[in-house]
Amino acid sequence: MGIERPSGRRYMNIARSLVAQGHQVRILALHPDLADCPRRRFVQDGVEVWYVGQMHARKTGSLPQRFGPLELLRVLTTSTFGMIWGVICSPSDCYHLGKPQPINGMAALLGIGLLRHQGFYVDCDDDEVHGNRFTAQWQRAIFAFWQHLLPRLAEGVTVNTQHLAEQLGQSGVTRSVYVPNGVDVARFRLPEAQRLAALRGALGLQGRRVVAYVGSLALQNHPVDLLLEAWPLVLASVPTACLLIIGGGEDLPKLQAWVTRQNLTASVRFTGHVPHSAVPTLLSLAEMSVDPVHDDAVARARSPLKLVESMALGVPVITGAVGDREALLAHGRAGVLVEPGSPTALASAIIALLQDDAQRLRLAAAGREQAQRYAWERLAQAWLGVYS
Repeated sequence: MGIERPSGRRYMNIARSLVAQGHQVRILALHPDLADCPRRRFVQDGVEVWYVGQMHARKTGSLPQRFGPLELLRVLTTSTFGMIWGVICSPSDCYHLGKPQPINGMAALLGIGLLRHQGFYVDCDDDEVHGNRFTAQWQRAIFAFWQHLLPRLAEGVTVNTQHLAEQLGQSGVTRSVYVPNGVDVARFRLPEAQRLAALRGALGLQGRRVVAYVGSLALQNHPVDLLLEAWPLVLASVPTACLLIIGGGEDLPKLQAWVTRQNLTASVRFTGHVPHSAVPTLLSLAEMSVDPVHDDAVARARSPLKLVESMALGVPVITGAVGDREALLAHGRAGVLVEPGSPTALASAIIALLQDDAQRLRLAAAGREQAQRYAWERLAQAWLGVYS
């Protein structure tokens, strides 16, 4: 995927940190809109990036566009050959697959194993079977096959959650290194007050108590509907509250329609898709951010970038007590943990935090301190351990 997508940012930040430590890194990636990609080879922060194919969906603006069956087959075929070609053109000491998926899996078996006679490593940062939206059962079966196969063939595996490490260990994969998602601390700093005031005015947020959600609007794995169901309860106690939803995704129209039906348009703002560089400023408008989750395979397998980025800004976080989220929030010392899947629990936590300035300040300070533990520079050192 592109280096601006969530998992792509994981690999780009790890790569940037490895380059800073004296290593050479080339990323072979799939672009969200290859036809309009202005640069297919470039160097960014010392990291070589080659776009060698199209992602499985065209992702531009706020709404992704899915390919029809024949077009999807063409995309998968050309992207697989593009990835194999990229491997052939990239002699390396270490080959590390970002995600155990079909395209890079075929490139690993054919390009790395068969042609280069080398081993490879795999990064697991998600539950690929439950975390993706499939239109047919055969697609789910293919992803399940590669998610099962590749970590078992790899010389080592990196994982971003303890849940995934335990799952792999139970299935016989013993060589794994834990590397959670992190934050570029230098980039996630509070913007100037004048800039924030101007943006607050442009969004009509003067005099409002802002609560933010940042992320994809895809209900398959981001249950933003839980937060929207909680919102009328919040407004009943804090009428000046305003929910700022930052991001786009395939369920954006559905969520906007729901807000309209519930007469919540005056208290909910949708930004649509924004470049990641704009996220720190938008998020800084909020008094807290919320990560709504169910207690399911998707949430247990994820290490949300949004949590650490929010903490680095000093914006307190509310999320469900699922998977690694407890550890990320220092077991409640650097954020608020609630019952997962409960709009009522979310609403109660939001109201309590809006009404307690001292607690918000304590959580903000603890969050900034906790975020330092997840600086990408430190995590890159752990990543190197898998090659030892």
